Amino acid sequence: MTETKRGGIALHWLMLLGFAVGLGGGLWVNLTLGAETAWVIWVTDNVTGPAGQIFLRLLFMMVVPLLFSALVIGVAEMGDLNSLGRAGIKTLLLTILVSGIAVVIGLVMVNLLQPGRGVDPAMAQQLLEQGRDGAAGIVEKAPESIQLGDFFLDLVPSNAVTAAAENQILPLMVFALFFGIGLVMAKSPATDRLQEVIEGLFEVTMKLINLFIKLAPFAIACLMFNLAALFGWDLLVRLAAFVGVAVGAMAIHMFVVYPLVIWILGGRSPITFFRAVREPMVVAFSTASSNASLPVSLKAAEQQLKLPKKIARFVLTVGATANQNGTALFEGVTVLFLAQFFNIELSLTQQVIVMLVCILGGIGTAGVPAGSLPVVAMILVMVKVPPEGIGLILGVDRFLDMCRTTLNVTGDLVLATVVSRGEKDDPVEPVDPMEPEDLPGAARRGLKHGTAG
Repeated sequence: MTETKRGGIALHWLMLLGFAVGLGGGLWVNLTLGAETAWVIWVTDNVTGPAGQIFLRLLFMMVVPLLFSALVIGVAEMGDLNSLGRAGIKTLLLTILVSGIAVVIGLVMVNLLQPGRGVDPAMAQQLLEQGRDGAAGIVEKAPESIQLGDFFLDLVPSNAVTAAAENQILPLMVFALFFGIGLVMAKSPATDRLQEVIEGLFEVTMKLINLFIKLAPFAIACLMFNLAALFGWDLLVRLAAFVGVAVGAMAIHMFVVYPLVIWILGGRSPITFFRAVREPMVVAFSTASSNASLPVSLKAAEQQLKLPKKIARFVLTVGATANQNGTALFEGVTVLFLAQFFNIELSLTQQVIVMLVCILGGIGTAGVPAGSLPVVAMILVMVKVPPEGIGLILGVDRFLDMCRTTLNVTGDLVLATVVSRGEKDDPVEPVDPMEPEDLPGAARRGLKHGTAG
């Protein structure tokens, strides 16, 4: 997330302030008055509750155009597959593989450490009922159970419009994937104009999300007040456990998976690799923006890692919008944490579905400011977890955003290194990697809109 400011104060500081005010007020109410006091019930039912739900509904409103346009454009940007051949195929397969490993690590960590357990079941059930009311009936539309055979059958929608209207996220993603592939295969002036229209939809969606996210400080204060008033100190303990598990899973992926991939598939020394990519890692952590880090990553790839320019530029620019290991891992950890928090048992099949959606979500929401929030909310709806539980993690999301963006950017460089193995550069005219106009469309849009990691 970029340093958007309101009244001279960066938005993430206002979000942190809203988190502190809501948490402090809710804890005071919980410890001194109790959650059953008449005026507290009135305020939570008529003021803070509806205010938080409005923010969440604004996010829900953008889910369909966001996922469709972002995923279609993300696939269509891989139109360079025709010219890069093996590099494009390897990029796509490695993106799916490494993102899948990231999500699996997150899910295993949450299942082993159980960071969301320990909340009073009665209180969790009370908030669960509030969540069902606040989700405007969407939760009730989720299936009671999911069979593996039906799951694969339902992946292909018989009517894409119906799938979108009924918030069926996976069939919608499959339709968007095929639509993007069709744009790549059917290149013509007409399809180029269609792609520009979808890019316009993508940019309008990003602009609206940027507008809505400005309400986040107020929404966070309201959501945290409700949650803290109900759960008290249990909330802080669970939140700290969530942050610890999320950061731990990211650390395992960064310092175990990436070195193994570099060593085995890339044929390079992990120590030499990490020494060469220190600068983009620092920029990614400090800015929490994958696309803002892209020029620095291009420079490191070409000058420090000595990768072929044609491969580095293709893989890094595509990766900045499609290879989001940290985002996929974060989404999986968040969904399972909130399911545990609300005492909702997810079957193995449901967790596999969560994993698949997170992998696709890493492609479909990459480079969109706060784009992971609608995806997390929709996954929560799919598994019948109250989506306003997102309010639990918004206050600590800035730090986690910095961590997962660093993982994303490093993963792009890992991908570029592996794909470059055995490839040689063609003679090309010198291009300054720091100039945005020299980058493909996805990267230019990211720099223009200041998108998040």
